[in-house]
Amino acid sequence: MSLRDITKRLVITTGTKKGQHPSPATVMRMLREHDEHTTAMETTG
Repeated sequence: MSLRDITKRLVITTGTKKGQHPSPATVMRMLREHDEHTTAMETTG
């Protein structure tokens, strides 16, 4: 699945941009933060 496909499927549910799709940069940041969080949980748990 491409990054553009992911951004088309995601919808912001809160805040001032509610109902809009996030930018590809935002999706990349979200994925990076998720990876960092899961890696940290694996090393401590």
